[in-house]
Amino acid sequence: MSQIAEPLFARDHSSKIAIILFVFSIAAVSLFTLSYGQVVLGVDRLLDAVFSPESDPIATQIVQDLRLPRVFTGLIAGAALGVSGVLMQALFRNPMADAWSLGLLAGGQLGVALIVTAAAFAGPAAISFLTTFQGIGLTSGALIGVAVFAALMVVLSRRVGTITLLVVGLMLGFTVQGLVSIVMHFANRVGGRVYSGWNDGTFAATTFDDLTFMAVPITAGLVIAIASAKGLSSLLLGETYARSLGTNVQRLRWLTLAAVVLLVAPVTAYCGPVTFIGLIVPHFARAIAKTSQILPLIPLAALSGALLAIAADAVVHLPWEQHFLHLNTILAVIGAPVVIVLLLFSPTMKGST
Repeated sequence: MSQIAEPLFARDHSSKIAIILFVFSIAAVSLFTLSYGQVVLGVDRLLDAVFSPESDPIATQIVQDLRLPRVFTGLIAGAALGVSGVLMQALFRNPMADAWSLGLLAGGQLGVALIVTAAAFAGPAAISFLTTFQGIGLTSGALIGVAVFAALMVVLSRRVGTITLLVVGLMLGFTVQGLVSIVMHFANRVGGRVYSGWNDGTFAATTFDDLTFMAVPITAGLVIAIASAKGLSSLLLGETYARSLGTNVQRLRWLTLAAVVLLVAPVTAYCGPVTFIGLIVPHFARAIAKTSQILPLIPLAALSGALLAIAADAVVHLPWEQHFLHLNTILAVIGAPVVIVLLLFSPTMKGST
């Protein structure tokens, strides 16, 4: 019972040390990303761009218009996806649950594909609007798609076991991939380019104005996540135990669902279907905190998700001769081996198979 009431920032020293290390690592990687890329600025020009914009207009434009929004987007998106993974794995009591494995990202892909194709049928004015204000249109499509698939997974979770649910989610994801291809067959070239650029996954397509649209629902999702943490911790021990503590399980499911949608949908809309962060970050957080209780995992998942996101983005934007690597390619190279190791050596993962 006392563990369920753990504070947001865990009392154990390992968690406190980890949080401090995460903060310093995030600061270091952010500074590296801001100063290094296709154009190498160095620390002096970076400081000029931030504190004396008039002294170096080129550096100022690179930093303030391109790199700063990208860094902030990576931090916000990584934190949101990390926390969403903690919530989903607790809600479904499945260590392999995340937005991709349960089909939520596929739902976002289908929603965006339908928006893009509908704009093509609506004519040049709609395409012009979509190209100019694609964040608003794509956000709507991704939000609806993620929400529909999240609701479907919650309904199915009451009828099937965790492994079956995972398989169903994966199969739905593959089915939607086919549907997306069919839908995009009817889109025009402009719509196809909009969708393709979005689907590759990137933190580089947002502006500071976009960050506001991202941050508001994500903040709301984090608030709901914190409010739902105690109930989710009790749910880990089974619905009967949760109800014995006075938890309204049905209400908890829908609150958690709302939090996941608010966390995942804006990231999917503005950054594309970013994979693996929500799957592997919760395992890092649990290993550090040495607990499965949800509340102390939230800051660890947010920080480790943010660090993983901007580290992967830093690799993407190194001065490669052929440029560019895709964000999901880097995350897959990092994430897939981690999942394999977890499957082979983690007692929690072994117990789920």
